[in-house]
Amino acid sequence: MEALKAIFKFMVASTLIVGGVLIGVTVFASKKIDSFGDKLQDLLHKNN
Repeated sequence: MEALKAIFKFMVASTLIVGGVLIGVTVFASKKIDSFGDKLQDLLHKNN
């Protein structure tokens, strides 16, 4: 029974860590894409 509890705790901790990393990467990527979009918009408006 103790082994199952330990495995369950490890699974929960792993899930939380991986979920946090995925959320962090998603936020970082969206900010980078937004900044690239701003640069592209500035470039297009300068050419017109």
